[in-house]
Amino acid sequence: MKYLDIDVLRNLKREDFLKIKPYPYYNREGVLTESGFQDLLANMPPLDMFEQKFGYERRAGQAPHDRYSLEYEPGMPVPQPWQEFIAELRSDAYRDEVARLLGAKKIEFRMHWHYTPAGADVSPHCDARREHGSHLFYFNSEQDWDPAWGGSTLVLDDGGRLDYNSAPDYDEFDAIHECQSIGNYSSLMLRTDHAWHAVRAIDCPEGRLRRV
Repeated sequence: MKYLDIDVLRNLKREDFLKIKPYPYYNREGVLTESGFQDLLANMPPLDMFEQKFGYERRAGQAPHDRYSLEYEPGMPVPQPWQEFIAELRSDAYRDEVARLLGAKKIEFRMHWHYTPAGADVSPHCDARREHGSHLFYFNSEQDWDPAWGGSTLVLDDGGRLDYNSAPDYDEFDAIHECQSIGNYSSLMLRTDHAWHAVRAIDCPEGRLRRV
């Protein structure tokens, strides 16, 4: 099974990526092969492997990002398709393309799954300065997720004004761009002091989870 369609990233010129506003992000269908996406979707890690992370304080008074979290460690007994996918993510082919697009020379990957339940949200924030960026892979299909429930990554345009070490409300941003996140989509995001993003409170039935 092949999971990554690496040519999708190879065909993205860095200069084109850097031109994307309000900051470089690439929200695209098909970075995963369709068969790979379906195999991963059918074999998601079970919730009992996850740690509950609720109510944790964040920088500058930002609201907590309440969710279930699973941090990958080598040898972790995740389903076999995920072991194979992670091997592709750790390959030189993927690493080289991400490093090229993010402008990073020495890049290390932290891999994790986040499952977000009803009522939880991701408050507006920029990622930590130690990070080069993030590549978010979404794992809710058209069959199991209603767009009315929310859950989309929101790219927030601060017009270059806001201090990343702050806790702004949505009405402080000039524009909000909604990423496609249902089906075989992902978002590659360059970290900057103005790369604000968020997820509004999810309004899904109990027992359903936004999976990234």
